[in-house]
Amino acid sequence: MPQTRDTVKEFDFNAKDFERVRAMIYKRAGIALADSKQEMVYSRLARRLRATGINSFVRYLDELEAGRLGAEWEAFTNALTTNLTSFFREAHHFPLLAEHIKHKRGEQLNIWCSASSTGEEPYSIAITACEAFNTLTPPVHIIATDIDTNVLNTAANGVYPIERIEKMPMEQQRRFFLRGKGDKAGLVRVRPELRQLITFRQLNLLEDDWAIRGPFDAIFCRNVMIYFDKATQRKILSRFVPLMRSDALLFAGHSENFLYVSDSLKLRGKTVYELDAAQRSAGAKAPQRA
Repeated sequence: MPQTRDTVKEFDFNAKDFERVRAMIYKRAGIALADSKQEMVYSRLARRLRATGINSFVRYLDELEAGRLGAEWEAFTNALTTNLTSFFREAHHFPLLAEHIKHKRGEQLNIWCSASSTGEEPYSIAITACEAFNTLTPPVHIIATDIDTNVLNTAANGVYPIERIEKMPMEQQRRFFLRGKGDKAGLVRVRPELRQLITFRQLNLLEDDWAIRGPFDAIFCRNVMIYFDKATQRKILSRFVPLMRSDALLFAGHSENFLYVSDSLKLRGKTVYELDAAQRSAGAKAPQRA
């Protein structure tokens, strides 16, 4: 049988280049790329080489590290960030969130969505709050952050293909989304009342100063920790704990287990955590503006 030849790549990209990218994105964003991601890295960064007019990975990485490519660090990070999300993803979390905030009526509630992606998660949180309080103006403020500025722009705009909401009950669709007409047909936009509940900010969880304050009644950190090694996970969780009210909930992704990396948390429900007895008895910090 004739041998199959590999497709010739546009740019040379070898194992040494891949290891260099792995080290750079780990230092920049804490993302630990698996050995199996070499082809993915080539595909995504090849677009950056074309965009910058550079014809060599070695030169691209040299220029990037030397700071001669302006805002390219942001584009480099955005390119290697995975942003898989949907409305009411891991749906079992939202009834628990609703019950949690219902019990705190009369208070101003603060929630942090620490990996906003394109916005479906924070908007799902906002919808849950509106339904829990039966109003489009619940006493809830949501901080939604992400390292990727591109997805944050999409999130803040709140415009989606109509297919994104087709699995939602029709009543939710009518109440919380506006359907596009004319050249906007096939699109929906989140109602302005919902968008006003959310503040979108760029934030890198590896930064020394998050420029974000608690205490929070709930923190969503779902499907983020899987990209970090145990040491980075431990560091991030240790910084979450002081930002949580004594009865706050921390929501994790379906494949994440925080019990192995933090002694300050205990399991409350399926991939939902709360502070352990020692942390709860210590009490929450005085309220600060989120």
